[in-house]
Amino acid sequence: MSNKNNSRNIPLPIKREVRQRCGFGCVICGFPLYEYDHMKEWSKVQEHKAEDITLLCDKHHKEVTTGLLPREKVFEANKNPYNLRKGSSSPLSLHFDDNSCEVDIGGNVFSANIKSQITEMIPLIIDGIPLVGFVLEDNQLFLNINLFDKFNNLVLQISNNELVYSTSPWDIELVGQTLTVREKARKFLIRITFEPPNKISIKKGRFLCNGVEILIDEDHMLITNNNMLVQGNFTENVQGGLIIGATSKPIGGFMRISKVNRYLGDSKKSLAWAKKMKEEFSD
Repeated sequence: MSNKNNSRNIPLPIKREVRQRCGFGCVICGFPLYEYDHMKEWSKVQEHKAEDITLLCDKHHKEVTTGLLPREKVFEANKNPYNLRKGSSSPLSLHFDDNSCEVDIGGNVFSANIKSQITEMIPLIIDGIPLVGFVLEDNQLFLNINLFDKFNNLVLQISNNELVYSTSPWDIELVGQTLTVREKARKFLIRITFEPPNKISIKKGRFLCNGVEILIDEDHMLITNNNMLVQGNFTENVQGGLIIGATSKPIGGFMRISKVNRYLGDSKKSLAWAKKMKEEFSD
C-alpha cells in the first residue's frame, strides 16, 4: 500500500500494515514503544509506502538519525523483525508504585490500599485464573493481567508490571497511555488505559477464558454465557471482585458464580438484550 502526498502524516491503514508486518515493535530489539521510520529518506521520496516504512524504538531511531547505526542494519532487521522471530514482544516495564490501587472495568470500580492488610486485589477471576489484578507487597504495587483469545491462547500478559504480548493478534497499538488489541477491523479484544502510579481503566473489549466470555463497555460488564449484566459496583479493600467458577482457595468478592454454561454465547443477541435491559432500568 502506498500514499503519495506532501504531508508527513502517515495514513492509518498504512500504519496498521506496518505494525502487522513488523510484529508490533522495534524490528531490531522488539521494544513496544516505537516510531515509524521511513527507510527511504522522506525529503527525497515524499510518499508513504508501507514496504518502505519500518518500526524503530527511540534508541535505534536516534542512532540511525545520527549515523551511529548503519541504515543497512535497519533494512536487514526489517526483513526479519525481532518480535516475529520470537513470537512475542520484548518486555515493557510499567511504572506502578503506590500504597493504593484502583481498577475500573466497565464502570465497576475496585480499590484497595496497603493499610487494609490485603496483599492482592483481583477484580476478575475465572476458574481460579486471575485475569486482572494488583499485588500489594513490601510497600510496592504490581499490576498483573492475563488476556486470552477464544482458543485459550495467552495473547497478552502483564506480570509484576512487565508487559509482553504475542504477535498473533490482528493489531496491537500502544499510543500514549492506552493499549489497544484488535481481533480484526473495528473489533476490540481489549482497550486498557494505564494511569500510573496506581490505576487502570478498561472501558472496551472482552475477556475470554475456558469458554467464558465477558464483554466490557463504558458502563457495564456483560457475561454472554448467561446474559448477566454487571454494572455500578464499587468495592474497597476486598480481595476478589467478580468470581466465576471454582477457586483453589477461599476468596471473597462482590459476586460469585459457581456454574456457568461453557460455550460462547451469541454476542450480538447478548448486546441487544443488555441494551434493552439498560433502557428499561433508565425509564
